[in-house]
Amino acid sequence: MAGLIKRGDIDEVRQRVNIADVVGDYVTLKSAGAGSMKGLCPFHDERSPSFHVRPQAGFYHCFGCSEGGDVYSFLQKIDHLSFQEAVERLAERVGYALSYEEGGSGAPAGNRARLYAANQAAEKFFRSQLGTPEAELGRVFLGERGFDALAAERFGVGFAPASYDALSKHLVSAGFTVQELLDAGLVSQGDRGVYDRFRGRLVWPIRDVTGQTIGFGARKLRDDDQGPKYLNTPETAVYHKSRVLYGLDLAKRDIAKQRQVVIVEGYTDVMACHLAGVTTAVATCGTAFGGDHVTVVRRVLGDSDDPTQATKGEVIFTFDPDEAGQKAASRAFAEEARFAAQTFVAVPPEGLDPCDVRITKGDEALREVISHRRPMYEFMVKQAMNQCDLNTVEGRTQALRAAVPVVSTIRDRVIRDGYARELAGWLGMNPDDVLREIKAGPAQARPTSSAASTAATPEGDKPYAMESLSKDPVTTLERDVLMVLLQHPDVVPSERATAALSTQFSHAALALIRDAMLSVFDSYTSATWVSSVTAETPEALRALIGQLSVAPLPGKQDQTERYCMGVTGAVLDRDLLRQKAELMSTLQRADAQADPVGYREVQEHLVAIEARRRELREE
Repeated sequence: MAGLIKRGDIDEVRQRVNIADVVGDYVTLKSAGAGSMKGLCPFHDERSPSFHVRPQAGFYHCFGCSEGGDVYSFLQKIDHLSFQEAVERLAERVGYALSYEEGGSGAPAGNRARLYAANQAAEKFFRSQLGTPEAELGRVFLGERGFDALAAERFGVGFAPASYDALSKHLVSAGFTVQELLDAGLVSQGDRGVYDRFRGRLVWPIRDVTGQTIGFGARKLRDDDQGPKYLNTPETAVYHKSRVLYGLDLAKRDIAKQRQVVIVEGYTDVMACHLAGVTTAVATCGTAFGGDHVTVVRRVLGDSDDPTQATKGEVIFTFDPDEAGQKAASRAFAEEARFAAQTFVAVPPEGLDPCDVRITKGDEALREVISHRRPMYEFMVKQAMNQCDLNTVEGRTQALRAAVPVVSTIRDRVIRDGYARELAGWLGMNPDDVLREIKAGPAQARPTSSAASTAATPEGDKPYAMESLSKDPVTTLERDVLMVLLQHPDVVPSERATAALSTQFSHAALALIRDAMLSVFDSYTSATWVSSVTAETPEALRALIGQLSVAPLPGKQDQTERYCMGVTGAVLDRDLLRQKAELMSTLQRADAQADPVGYREVQEHLVAIEARRRELREE
C-alpha cells in the first residue's frame, strides 16, 4: 500500500498551480491592485468583499473571518478534503504524477474522492447507454424538445437501463465496493439487497462549480414507472441539493462576465437557455431556491453592497404563470432582500416554460422572454393586486392593503416612494393617500387603542413583518433578544435564555412570540427549535418569526457569542432595574419600626439586585 506523498512533490504541485485559478472556480475575483485580487468570502456570509488572494505569494486571507492559507488549505476547507486528497486533486489538475514514500504511484484516495470517482464512472456509463436501442424512448424525448446528439453530449445527458443491477454490476467490476455505491447514492438498499437507484430514465449529471460530477437527476420516460417525475441523488457527503445549482459549472464564467444570472426551474430549461444564447442560466435540483443558493449565486455573481457596484448585477427568475409558479415566486421573493443586485422576473407567455418557448417560437423568442424581464417588486405587487376586483371601491381598497406589505419591504426609500406612486396609478388613487398607507405599514402592525387588542392577533390577519416594528430602543432590544435566542441556542445557555424570556415584554406581538418560546422551551437547542416556536405562534406572526430567525445580527462573525451574551444581559439588566424601582417604591412606603423584618428583607433584595447587575456588567 502506498504511503505519504513525497514532500518534494507537494511543493512542486503547489508551485505549478495558480491559486487564483483554483479559488476562481468558487469565487469571482477582481483586481484589488498591487498583485492582489478580492471577492466575496466563501467561508462566511458577507455583503462587501473582504476575501483577498495573492497569486504570486500563493496565499489567501479573509479580513472578515480571518480564514487564510495556501491552495491546499483552501481546497481542504471548501470541499472538506483531507490534505492528501487536496494534493492529489491539484496534481491531477496540472497533470503531475505523484510519487509516494513507500514507492507507489497513486495512493488510495479517501472516501470523498471515491464518491467523486464513482459518480464520474456512472456518468460515463450512462452516456454510453444513450445510443443503445433501449434508449430510443429517451432520444425521442430529447428530440421532441429540440435537443440533438450534440446537445446531449454538451450537457452529458445519458440513459439508465431499465435493469435491476446494470450500473452496479458495471461499477463493481470497475473496482468500486457496494458500500461506496450506497454512499454515492447510486444504488438503494431493498429487502432483496441493493438495486440501481436510476432505472429506465434519462439522466443528467449534476456537477459542482468546479465541474466535478456529484450526483444525478433522472426523468421518467414510461407511464408504468411508478416513481416521481424527476428522481435525484439523495443527500451524500458530496451532494447537498440546497447548495447545488445545475449548470453553474457551465454558466459561471458568463455570470461573472455579464453580471447576470437567470434562475430557471428544470434541466431542460437550462439546456434550452444555453442553446438559445442565454448562457447564464442555472436551475435548482429538486428543491426550492433558498438561502444557500443565494450565497452561491452572490459569490459567483460578485454581488456586493458597494454602492458603485450594487446596481450592476441582475438576478432574473423565471416562473410558470400557474399556481405552482406563483408559490415559487413567493419563495424567491422571501430571499430577494439578500441580494444587493437588482432582482427581476421573466414570465414566458401562454403558460410555457423556457424549453417550450424555444421549441414553439425559437431561440430569439426565448432571448426576448429574458430581455423583457420585470422588476421583482412590480411582479409581486401585481400578483397581489390580481386577486382583487379593481372595478369596485372595495376591491381597490383590498388591493391596496394586499400590496402595502410588499412595497413596505423595499429598503431603498426612493424606490419605495416610486412604487407608491406607481401603485397609486394602477389603482386610480391619490398618490399621497397611498404613500401614507405604505409609511404606516401593514394594517395589523399599526398601534391600536390598547396593547391587549394588538396581542389578540386574529388568525385571519395579514402577516406581521419586522419592518412593522417601531425603532424605539425598548422594542429594538426585545426584538434583538428574540433574534439571538432563535438563531443561537448553541451560544446562550438554557438558564440564561429562560431568564431572558421570563422578563416583561412591552411590545404585544413580540410578547406573543416570547410566550410561544417559553411554552416549547423543551426543544431549545434542538434542530426543531424554530419550527416548534412557529407552530405554537398565531398564524399572523409566523412570518415575523421566520424573519427573526434569519435576519443578520450586527457585529462581526467572530463576535457572535459576545453579542448574544450582551443582548441577553441587557434585557436582564432592564428587568433588574424594573424590580429595583418597584422595591424602592416599596421601601419608601414601608415603616421600619412597625415591620423591621420586612423592611430589612426589601433592603437585602435591593443589595442582591445590585450584585447581580454588577455580575452582568462584568460578563
